[in-house]
Amino acid sequence: MARDTSDATPITDTAELAAYLEAGCKPEADFRIGTEHEKFPFFKADNSPVPYEGERSISAILQGMKAKLGWDAIMDGENIIGLAEPAGMGAISLEPGGQFELSGAPLQTLHETCRESNRHLAVLRSVAEPMGIGFLGVGGSPKWTLAETPRMPKSRYGIMSNYMPKVGSQGLDMMYRTCTIQVNIDFSSEADMRRKMALSQKLQPLATALFASSPFTEGKPNGLLSWRGDIWRDTDNNRAGLLDCAFEPGFGFERYVEWALDVPMYFIIRDGRYRDCTNITFRQFMAGALKGEVEEWQPTMGDWTNHLSTLFPDVRLKRFLEMRGADGGTWRRICALPSFWVGLLYDAGAMDAAEQLTADWSVADIHRLRDEVPRLALKAEIGGRPLLDVGREAIEIARSGLKARNNLNASGQSEAVFLMTLDEIMAKKATFAEDLLALYHGRWNGSVDPLFAEFQY
Repeated sequence: MARDTSDATPITDTAELAAYLEAGCKPEADFRIGTEHEKFPFFKADNSPVPYEGERSISAILQGMKAKLGWDAIMDGENIIGLAEPAGMGAISLEPGGQFELSGAPLQTLHETCRESNRHLAVLRSVAEPMGIGFLGVGGSPKWTLAETPRMPKSRYGIMSNYMPKVGSQGLDMMYRTCTIQVNIDFSSEADMRRKMALSQKLQPLATALFASSPFTEGKPNGLLSWRGDIWRDTDNNRAGLLDCAFEPGFGFERYVEWALDVPMYFIIRDGRYRDCTNITFRQFMAGALKGEVEEWQPTMGDWTNHLSTLFPDVRLKRFLEMRGADGGTWRRICALPSFWVGLLYDAGAMDAAEQLTADWSVADIHRLRDEVPRLALKAEIGGRPLLDVGREAIEIARSGLKARNNLNASGQSEAVFLMTLDEIMAKKATFAEDLLALYHGRWNGSVDPLFAEFQY
């Protein structure tokens, strides 16, 4: 999750909120790729979760990473909860259950993205291995109960933990027992944002299917291929899911703001302290709902940016677009996820072809697909076609987009080389989740423990 900010610039009008988003528009030549990935830390000796405190702990890893990298500590009170690269080029943060996240720097090519992930994981291993700690990249915690999962001392997470059970059945599982890979995509104008938002919302269930990797819960198959995808179906439907308004012809920054204004808030930060604001919407906050309760009751741009980070649609709009549909995965999938979206969204010809591929899909079709994919993955259907066939075509379109970008590595390979993982899925007609289930029912003899040893970073 994003680092909370404290920009004290006062907000005087809702037009300023749309202007904040619009300020993300940039020339195509300045488009960048920002990749985020999360992973579960575990003790190699017994595959148990890693606590926040102690000599071998999450906080010790952060301190070790701080010493190795020279990055600035992000503190919540007296607790270190993350690291920030001094020039603003990336950050390390903690998810609620100790999931370790790299929010990568904005980079020009996927080759740079892959090198960044390699460097991060190498430094992380150098710090964690002496502590007997490894990291697992899958979409859902395969073994630990919610009670066994540690909780990070991050103030916003305390507020969220109290609120989640009031608004959905799976919010705590989302917070504490899921991991994702995300990519952040730029836009050149409001019209470009509208196209990318609509297209990527349509294809987000395909990304969920392609990257499905969460078939286990508490040591057993859960009947799903993307448990994480299913969790998002009932986390907090006021702020999560498919944004129907994004398919409307007039959708733009103001329409997103109107939606966001009516979503309940989580918190505001005043004097370094988090105040629970889950009882009001941002619109009510703008209307003075906290006047008389808080000395500095007027909304600020820091409040707005923090609020935007607590909205969880399948595609989230900030000053860029976040692709949020994929499960976490192995190292190769960290490179494959951004290659899929960059190939589709950063080349004009590829975007046109992808829009043509999805042109006949209704909003109801997409909702239905989103509901079916956690269980069926590529065996789901849309528009009378198996999602496997749609995926094969979408990957070819992404490949054409990446080749057109013509960013070559030292060996003369284009960024399309990173689609190889998805090509393998197409060839096998099976997701990573299905591979894991085959191992569980075969060589692993009904145990998830080998997953930790065989698929750790």
